[in-house]
Amino acid sequence: MRVEDFDYHLPEALIARHPPERRGESRLLALGADDADPRDLHFRDLPDLLRPGDLLVFNDTRVIPARLFGHKETGGRVEVLVERLLGPHEALVHLRASKAPRPGMRLLLEGGVEAEVVDRREALFQVRFLSRTPLLELLERHGHVPLPPYIDRADEPLDRERYQTVFARRPGAVAAPTAGLHFDEAMLERLADAGVDRAFVTLHVGAGTFQPVRVERVEDHVMHAEWLDVPEAVVTAVARARARGGRVVAVGTTALRALESAAQGGRLQPFQGETRLFVYPGYRFRVVDALITNFHLPRSTLLMLVSALAGRERVLAAYRHAVERRYRFFSYGDAMWLERVSF
Repeated sequence: MRVEDFDYHLPEALIARHPPERRGESRLLALGADDADPRDLHFRDLPDLLRPGDLLVFNDTRVIPARLFGHKETGGRVEVLVERLLGPHEALVHLRASKAPRPGMRLLLEGGVEAEVVDRREALFQVRFLSRTPLLELLERHGHVPLPPYIDRADEPLDRERYQTVFARRPGAVAAPTAGLHFDEAMLERLADAGVDRAFVTLHVGAGTFQPVRVERVEDHVMHAEWLDVPEAVVTAVARARARGGRVVAVGTTALRALESAAQGGRLQPFQGETRLFVYPGYRFRVVDALITNFHLPRSTLLMLVSALAGRERVLAAYRHAVERRYRFFSYGDAMWLERVSF
């Protein structure tokens, strides 16, 4: 397969640069396994697509204010984007500067935060923050919300709340699990009252999720590593849903990748560690029956993932429909419901 096979035309005006006024006011494009054409719904219609006994699996990662601005001790401007916490005072970071800093160089960042470059690890830098205050606390005080590159504006106070799910609890992500942004407490209560169960995995989304695919053949792409945790309680919840004939519905591609990563041994088991799982057409799903997701960038690994679940031609046709009907795209945009099809 070629990466160009996962391309589509998207008018710039359809990229959502701000969230809707209230959570859950988004539209929902539904593509069931037996649907010849997608259906135009609203996110409030989601309970109609679910059945008692179904299990929704959410990603409870929490986005950290991971971006800091400042300058090198030599005077050049620098932007730091934390990719992964290595401890209370160290992190792997992306560094944007006119010239790459050398190990030992000091960085002078917002709020009087000082850091030192320790080492370089391929495209990332290991950085030590020179404060007794834990890094997470420093970021909460002085960091900026790491909005995706296609939201071409500075972060605003509202983003602290809206680029975060209502169930976020484990800090570590530098990008939101955006399918979860549509859910508010009222929707969660409606689903519980309807007999739909829920469970939580954790996958700390990295900035690599926005990196373009730089190869021509899909099979040649290597995924970035992300940390995840699928606890025993999720394994039990999935088994219980299966026993009563319910479906496993992943809320977001990150929840799907967490579940499928934990089932790479052939069956779902508790798992904590890194994943580089790349899901593209031809992948055999072991856990997930349906997916709630946002719209994804052209030629991206996430568009390949949803194509693996619901079929490339069907997904691209649904995307063309969404463009024609002027759905809002990407992180702050509208949602899709996709059911797994058999090939």
